[in-house]
Amino acid sequence: MNEVAPADRIPGQEALFEGDFAPLPDNVGFRGPVACKAAGITYRQLDYWARTGLVVPEVRDATGSGTQRLYSFRDLLLLKVIRRLLDAGISLQQIRTAIDHLRSRGVEDLTQVTLMSDGSSVFECTSDHEVIDLLKGGQAMFGIALGRVWRDIEGSLSDLPNQRADQELRWTDELAARRRAKRVV
Repeated sequence: MNEVAPADRIPGQEALFEGDFAPLPDNVGFRGPVACKAAGITYRQLDYWARTGLVVPEVRDATGSGTQRLYSFRDLLLLKVIRRLLDAGISLQQIRTAIDHLRSRGVEDLTQVTLMSDGSSVFECTSDHEVIDLLKGGQAMFGIALGRVWRDIEGSLSDLPNQRADQELRWTDELAARRRAKRVV
C-alpha cells in the first residue's frame, strides 16, 4: 500500500469536477462516515482509497492520529462514481487507470461526460459522436451519466452533517476524550 502525504495530492483530481459543482463553500466538507454513507461505501474502502491516492480529500487530509479527513462535494461525487463502476464489475485497478486517464486529459466538466462500461472496460462518451475507450478494449456498453450521480449525491447530503475546515474538532466519543486527556497531562 502506498501512503499519500497531504503534500503529494494527485494533480488534476480537482479538474475532474471543475466548475460550480458543489452546493457548498470550498472550506466545508464531510467527515469519513458521512462520505461513506453518501457514496454507499465502507469506511475501510474510503481509508484505503485516500491512503493510495485514488481519492484524496480536497478540504482537509488527515495529518496524523486523531485528525479527520474532510471530503468535498466533488470528492463524494468521485466516490459514488467509483462505487458504481465497482458494482458494474470493473476492477479497482481498471478504475484507477480510467480515472488517471481522465485526470491527464484535464476533463473539466464531468456533468457533460457519460462513463460507459461493458464490464471489462471503461469508456468516456463526451458527445453522440465520440466514445473513448479509457482502458483500450471492450464491446457493448452501459452508461453512468455523471450529471445524474451529482443530483443523487446532492439529494442525499441534505440531511447529513458537514463541517467547516477551520472549525475545531469536537471530541464526542469517550476514546477520543481519553486520548486528548492523556496528551494534556
